[in-house]
Amino acid sequence: MLGVRGAAVARGLQVLTHSWRRDSRALVLARACGAPPTGHWQPSAGPGPRRRRLSLSAAAVVNSAPRPLQPYLRLMRLDKPIGTWLLYLPCTWSIGLAAEPGCFPDWYMLSLFGTGAVLMRGAGCTINDMWDRDYDKKVIRTMNRPIAAGDISIFRSFIFLGGQLTLALGVLLCLNYYSIALGAASLLLVITYPLMKRITYWPQLALGLTFNWGALLGWSAVKGSCDPSVCLPLYFSGIMWTLIYDTIYAHQDKRDDALIGLKSTALRFRDNTKRWLSGFGVAMLGALSLVGVNSGQTAPYYTALAVVGAHLAHQIYTLDIHRPEDCWDKFTSNRTLGLIVLLGIVLGNLWKEKKTDEAKKSKDSRIKISK
Repeated sequence: MLGVRGAAVARGLQVLTHSWRRDSRALVLARACGAPPTGHWQPSAGPGPRRRRLSLSAAAVVNSAPRPLQPYLRLMRLDKPIGTWLLYLPCTWSIGLAAEPGCFPDWYMLSLFGTGAVLMRGAGCTINDMWDRDYDKKVIRTMNRPIAAGDISIFRSFIFLGGQLTLALGVLLCLNYYSIALGAASLLLVITYPLMKRITYWPQLALGLTFNWGALLGWSAVKGSCDPSVCLPLYFSGIMWTLIYDTIYAHQDKRDDALIGLKSTALRFRDNTKRWLSGFGVAMLGALSLVGVNSGQTAPYYTALAVVGAHLAHQIYTLDIHRPEDCWDKFTSNRTLGLIVLLGIVLGNLWKEKKTDEAKKSKDSRIKISK
């Protein structure tokens, strides 16, 4: 009798031991997978699906759009608005410089050019992706672009491109005749720029000629024509700026570009990149200084140029061309640089009225004394 009970107890202990070991192994596996330790309170998710956090970033806005629209918004790069900023800022510089002394830039023109920048950048990206669809499939960073990934067909891309260019034409037709002709002349650059990386190590120069056309167009839209003494050095400074930021950008893809036969200033400059960028920075600042002299700019403008020079020096000195993530950070920081230039132009223009008023008061006092 005791033997039977002892055997039963032994079997019970064996089952409990086996169960404890199994549960212990499950707990270890759960913790290894990142599960929280038992005994720590975790908030209940509550009934129903979890809500996504509200975000106002460009990427989040695109991701929250209706699914059929998302590939077209990504094709326009609306999820990455830095390119639109870099296209728009030279326009704002020109519009700001064309403002009357003591006045803010023309808000209507700023909004018109902002709309045009979104549309033309979208059209440029569409053209670029149509030309480069076979290359984009071979580059890690670009293989998920809508055309390369097969989300949008070439036929639909053509239709979408036509829609963007039609809307951009509507914006252009709001300007004077001189500016309409000048703006239409840039279309050849928009179409041919994506081909430059196949034939020259200087496609960034072609991009600079294209992206900074607004430095000419903004002034003519306000004044009716271009003033070469202001517009040409402003255009040149923008081209130098583009050579800086787009060379940095190109270093992200230099290995893939070399393998598939595409060219860039990143591959041309290699380890001498910082020297070239420093030269472009000096040329940019020199041209912007000439713009200031020829447009009668004041102290706030030149103070802004000093800040821009420090920004460029830090950007180039700390650049690590072998780290794509650092190249991207330096590239996107150029929006801040462009905004600093714009702030200097606006404040410098407002300062002109203050100087004019002081000169007028001084002149009036001299006249009174002479009487």
